[in-house]
Amino acid sequence: MRQAAVGLIASLFLASCASIDAPQAMLPTEMISIDTSAGAHALQVEIAADRESQARGLMYRRQMEPNAGMLFDLHQSAPISFWMKNTYLPLDMVFIRADGTVSSVEPNAIPLSTASIPSQEPVRAVLELNGGRARQLGIKPGDHVHSAIFNNQAAAAARPGSLTAAR
Repeated sequence: MRQAAVGLIASLFLASCASIDAPQAMLPTEMISIDTSAGAHALQVEIAADRESQARGLMYRRQMEPNAGMLFDLHQSAPISFWMKNTYLPLDMVFIRADGTVSSVEPNAIPLSTASIPSQEPVRAVLELNGGRARQLGIKPGDHVHSAIFNNQAAAAARPGSLTAAR
């Protein structure tokens, strides 16, 4: 009986360790655009739309492409708070209202920190980018994000050639 209990505990421990290093399940992706005073920028983002993918977010990742990110779809406007527990990358957090306008930007969140990073008002979504990327792209409050979740994706598509490759 004791050996069975030790085996069960060891199995649970190994399973929990494996899940830490296991790659995240593939999330749906979308090409979004952000209109800034410097022009429109295209980004390929993963969509975290369920509790599991939102809880994991970008945890355990060691790198992310410059024009990539993760868009957290909250499905309704609400005050939200994020943290960086188990997140190794410094991240910019772009808080976005239900109409797609940027509410606020929290730059360079500290990796592995458990400090709370709250939205300044109820928001519909949060976009996480590599730390410093929002500044490089000129993303500021009032800028407009085009995505299917804001029902404004057609607006971006209606402006052919308006998207610039973000450098």
